[in-house]
Amino acid sequence: MVYIPEREIRMPLDRLSNLSRRLIVSCQPVPDGPMDRPDIVAATALAALAGGAAGLRLEGIANLRAVRALSDAPVIGLVKRDLDDSPVRITPYLDDIAALAEAGAYIIAVDATDRPRPVAVAEQIAAIHAAGCIAMADCATQADARAAHAAGAEVLGSTMSGYTGGTAPDTPDFDLVAAISRLGAFTIAEGRYYTPEQAARAIASGADAVVVGTALTRTEIATGWFAEAVAKVART
Repeated sequence: MVYIPEREIRMPLDRLSNLSRRLIVSCQPVPDGPMDRPDIVAATALAALAGGAAGLRLEGIANLRAVRALSDAPVIGLVKRDLDDSPVRITPYLDDIAALAEAGAYIIAVDATDRPRPVAVAEQIAAIHAAGCIAMADCATQADARAAHAAGAEVLGSTMSGYTGGTAPDTPDFDLVAAISRLGAFTIAEGRYYTPEQAARAIASGADAVVVGTALTRTEIATGWFAEAVAKVART
C-alpha cells in the first residue's frame, strides 16, 4: 500500500480516541548512528505498529515522508534543531510546522516550556491549527501545560520534565502526568519510560496514552543497559 497524504485530510479530534489508553512508539534513532536512515526508521515504525503500537512519534521531514509512504497511522511529528540563541530544540520555527503538516503529520509537537524561544508557544499553536493539525505541547511543568492548554493545545505531554536544567532523573515523572491529566486535555506521558510496568503505571496515573522510545528504538542505548549489567557481574 502506498499512502499519499493530502492537505485536506487531517486528524479530527475524535480520532484522538484511537490513541486512548494505547502505546505510541517514538522512532527516533541515535543521531548519526547506524540506524539513522529514513528507510530504517520506516521499517522500525512498521515493526512497532505490528507489535501493537497505536501511533508513532517521528522526528524529521525525511523520516516522516518515509513512514507516510507506507502507513497512514497517527503520527506526532516534530523537528529538532540546536539553536545558538535558545535552548528550545523541538519544532522551534513556524517553517518547521508548515513542513511537518505538508509531509503528513496529524499531530505536531512543540516545546512548550517557559524559556527563551524564536516563536511564542501561542503563535506556534495557532500555526498548527491553521495547517489543519492538532497541537501537542511538550511540557516540563504543570504551569507549562496550563499555559499551553489555555493557548489551545489539544494534547499535553510530560515530555520535557527533567530536561530543562540540571541532571535528568532516571525515572518518569508520574506526578506531572497526574497533574496534567487534571487539566482536561488529552494527556500523553513521555520521558524515561523504559519498562512495560512504567508504561502501565503512566496510564494508571491518568495518562490517555504513553510514548516509549529509547527502550524500543534506540538499540545502542538499550543494548548498553544490558552490556553494563553483565559487565558489573563480570567485574565482581
